[in-house]
Amino acid sequence: MTRSADWIGHHALVRPAEIATIDQGTGRVTTYAELDDRVARLAAALTHDLGLGEGDRVAVLANNDGRFFEVEFACWRLGAVMVPLNWRLTIPELEFIVGDAAPTVIVTDHDFVDNALELAASCDVAHVVDWEGGSGRVADYEELLAAADPATAPRPETHHDTLLTIMYTSGTTGRPKGAMITQGMTLWNAMNSVEYYRLGSDMVNLVVLPLFHTGGLNCYANPALHFGGTNVVMRTFDPAAALHNLTSAEVAITHTLCVPANFLFMSQVPEFADAEFPTLRVAAVGGSPTPVPLLQTWSAKGFDLQQGFGMTETSPLVLGQTPEAAATKVGSAGQPCMHTQVRIVTEDGREAEVDEMGELWVRGPNVTPGYWNRPDATAEAITDDGWLKTGDAARVDADGHYFIVDRWKDMYISGGENVYPAEVESAIYELNTDPDRPVIGEVSVIGVPDERWVEVGRAVVVRADNEGGAALDEATIINHCRERLARFKVPQSVVFIDEIPHNATGKVLKRLLRDTHGG
Repeated sequence: MTRSADWIGHHALVRPAEIATIDQGTGRVTTYAELDDRVARLAAALTHDLGLGEGDRVAVLANNDGRFFEVEFACWRLGAVMVPLNWRLTIPELEFIVGDAAPTVIVTDHDFVDNALELAASCDVAHVVDWEGGSGRVADYEELLAAADPATAPRPETHHDTLLTIMYTSGTTGRPKGAMITQGMTLWNAMNSVEYYRLGSDMVNLVVLPLFHTGGLNCYANPALHFGGTNVVMRTFDPAAALHNLTSAEVAITHTLCVPANFLFMSQVPEFADAEFPTLRVAAVGGSPTPVPLLQTWSAKGFDLQQGFGMTETSPLVLGQTPEAAATKVGSAGQPCMHTQVRIVTEDGREAEVDEMGELWVRGPNVTPGYWNRPDATAEAITDDGWLKTGDAARVDADGHYFIVDRWKDMYISGGENVYPAEVESAIYELNTDPDRPVIGEVSVIGVPDERWVEVGRAVVVRADNEGGAALDEATIINHCRERLARFKVPQSVVFIDEIPHNATGKVLKRLLRDTHGG
């Protein structure tokens, strides 16, 4: 096993005065020497004050903050595991994740401290720590660090296969799966990102996406810390503020990655018309397919948005695009990263020909070893010889550029977030409170095009044949979903039909539904 390097400790030695993070939410500026000290203090506090050991989990339920990286790299040094929590989820959704991961600690902020306390009580989590101050109800993050002796932090030997992060992704069965991300995967993603996106110690990366998301954490925040660059962290995304960051010579952003909706909203800010980007080198886009008109809008400003493809399970980068290809291969997700193999497999199990559609498979050191507590899901997704089946339909052209054509599974992407119809359908079926008098006959959820979010959900519903079903309307279904699901999962429209089409085995014909009701 290959030992892991201490990224932060190395930079504290080599470039101690260089800035590691600029936190726009708090105004805190942290050098690599300061980050190293704070990581050591947190590791000591987690061990001696909160009882954390190797392999134990630390959940984070908070807005973006530079201290996110302190938690991550304290876990790295201890051989512990960070579990970022999606604050967009409802309490019932989070309860499943927290119950599954079983963290010892939840680190939170003022916005989510009540939710953290509720989760701790329902899921038997021993400690809640607020990095904005405990207010007497929970432990105070800064007080813990101030009282800790950094020299007492344990330093067990960690390796490339040491688990670092569990990132939960929605599952087709309606239950999230925890993708296990190792220290080695995190390293290889940084290495994979260099060629297409020109990373280095002089980079200043704008963190726009949520750090609970692999795009926020790993494109390119963690790579920036690997190479000794700087992360400018936005607490939450605001289009005008993000555009200001990209155009400011003083902030001097060189890199950023956003989902298409972020770039769309920035392009709608009035200042975009006269915007100039004096220091920006790479503006990358991912998370979902990018509409060609949006690519053209940014190209007219002098930036060909560099597309890519990745997954939580691949830490995440798989395909990347050079600046030249961004201009000449519009719509392509790029070419394989140096340290990653890809192939396209047809339904009958053979290698696809040029321009023939099949399922994209991935293999390499950046691929997850599996899903936390889910050997069944691991066996289903990863072949015996290490190929991860992505569930995405793709084709490759004669020049070796890959195009993501459609989702092999039923998942759609709304605002950069994966939405699995089975979970939404399950919530809608909860309207059938009386099994003897259901109001929903059948429901199928599909993704439909949307100018702002790329795709949103549409529920295709067959009413039950009774008075309750006859009275069921769109508002009732949408309001019901709002109470049970995160906002990005709530269908934006409902279509009522007489019968949902099925194939001979009873499977819903989603493609036919999209053809007839997806416009």
